[in-house]
Amino acid sequence: MADTHPLAVKSHVGPGPDEEAIQSRTLRDYYIILRERIWIALPLALLVSIGLGYWQSRAVPMYSAKATLQFEKTETIVTSQGVVDPGVHSEMDINTYLQILQSNRLRQSVIDSLTPDEQKVILKPALKNLPPGQPPPPVGSMLGGVQPDSVGKSFLISITVVHQDPEAAALIANRYVKQFMLSIRDDVSGKDDFAMGFLKSRSEELRKQSEDADKALENYMRVHQLVSLDKSIDLVTEGLKTVNTDLTSARLALLSDENLLQQINDFRARHRDLLEIDYIASHGAVSSLRSQLSGLVQTKAALSETYLERHPRMIDVDGRIAETRDVLGREIGTAIADLNTSLAEKRKNVDSLQHEYDKREREELALREMKIEYDSLETQSAEAKSNYTQILDRYNQTNTTRDLERVPLHPVDLAIPNYTPYAPNFSRIFRMSVILGIMTFLIVAVGLTFIDDRIKSAWDIESFIGVNLLGIIPDLSGVKNEEKYTLLIDNKQTSGVEPFLNIYSSIKIHSKLDYPKSLLVTSTIPGEGKTLVSSNLAGCFARHGKNTLLVDCDLRRPMLHRHFRQQNSVGLISWFVNGASLEGNLVTNPHLGITKITDNLSLLSSGGRSKSPTEMLETPVFGQLL
Repeated sequence: MADTHPLAVKSHVGPGPDEEAIQSRTLRDYYIILRERIWIALPLALLVSIGLGYWQSRAVPMYSAKATLQFEKTETIVTSQGVVDPGVHSEMDINTYLQILQSNRLRQSVIDSLTPDEQKVILKPALKNLPPGQPPPPVGSMLGGVQPDSVGKSFLISITVVHQDPEAAALIANRYVKQFMLSIRDDVSGKDDFAMGFLKSRSEELRKQSEDADKALENYMRVHQLVSLDKSIDLVTEGLKTVNTDLTSARLALLSDENLLQQINDFRARHRDLLEIDYIASHGAVSSLRSQLSGLVQTKAALSETYLERHPRMIDVDGRIAETRDVLGREIGTAIADLNTSLAEKRKNVDSLQHEYDKREREELALREMKIEYDSLETQSAEAKSNYTQILDRYNQTNTTRDLERVPLHPVDLAIPNYTPYAPNFSRIFRMSVILGIMTFLIVAVGLTFIDDRIKSAWDIESFIGVNLLGIIPDLSGVKNEEKYTLLIDNKQTSGVEPFLNIYSSIKIHSKLDYPKSLLVTSTIPGEGKTLVSSNLAGCFARHGKNTLLVDCDLRRPMLHRHFRQQNSVGLISWFVNGASLEGNLVTNPHLGITKITDNLSLLSSGGRSKSPTEMLETPVFGQLL
């Protein structure tokens, strides 16, 4: 394959013997599969679909008829309920009746109810094709298909009958309706007598239990002198809530005063002005004294501009300022004393409320403990009365409904003959034929792929060789020939750079060996791209900081030195001819002539051409050189 063609690259560092290669097909692969198999799969698909359609269209015509039944509440004169309730209350009831409609017992009752004329109608399709002298088939074998169904989210049941004759289909559907209604009525009648005796004896037992429970409750109330336990509990609970509210308010007020006193103590400890506290600043005459002191200070400041300190007016102002400050200090002390007094009163109030709360709480707990036993006795009494009332009411209902109509069932629509065939359904046959044709086409096209071993896609390559592809190099015909081999070295932003970087990443991910490592780039025939891949792959390793040596082992047609613009006078062949010495520093060996191309990338050329390269490559010394 030429270097300008797409190239698939395989690595021997793929899955090991215990691993399985993962292959995945793209939509393009499946498109190619269908396109290549179209002239095989399409005729087979047409043959299958047309054959199916023709076979189904030749089927015997079948006719259907449908009757509908409805369950509903009957119109009753009294509100009562019998022992056996044939009505529909859930989906389970509907399913039960559907099973009855499909039972052999009901089928046999339908057969037994048919008159001779009705049997002739049902047997008419069979008699048309009956050979002379042959007895007619039994009527049971000609009832056709009977399918009962529930109409979703309703109390309706439909009975559909499929038969070769439209009149016979309608006759059978209506007869199923009639026999089903008779069967329901027969099951309901005669089932109340046994229940009447049981209900009567059970009601007497429950009456005695109710009377005993009432006596036990009355004795308990008399012993504990209870008139209305719930009202007593409610009064105590309301009082407890009121005390709790007052206690909460008192605690908040106490907390506020304690915080204020703590703030005053903090100001004193830090020698800060207590007038900064709102409580003191607004207490009593503090505010007016503070304003008076501020005025005197301003007056002194104004007089100091005119008089000296010993002037009588200055002395008078100083005396008034001192007197005002003294009164202000005493007023501040009074405010703090009032705060301590209020704090003591609030603490006393909190203690009093807490004592009252504890007292009421104990009263409530005592009443609630008593209520547990009281409620238990009251519940037993109520349950005994309820059980007795229910059994007595059930007994009365059963006795009342004994002679009433108890089957809330009637037909909604009776079946009528439909002379349009139910089958064959040509639109359904067409849809099935098309679907089967498409499925046949896809199955044949994909199935042939499993027996076709030709390689046409990347998935086929992976599947055939059993290892993962490291990458796919696109067509590089748009890149200049002298630039194709140095894409990674020159940092060209072309379409081929990213695929080579992906191959580098795949090698790093899949390889089980750490650096240093040796990679072999080979192909099936000359010209498939070994030089292109090895040059750019070496550039990838060098670009990622790996110290890389690119060795040209194609001794018949060496090409690497040309693409890197180097001479080929020294290299592997010249080193081998000159004794293949492994002594000294091989990097500077003049016969090997290792050339540095760029940072981290060096080239070891072939050093000429050879018609028998295997003589050198198979010698032990070549392996030692590597």
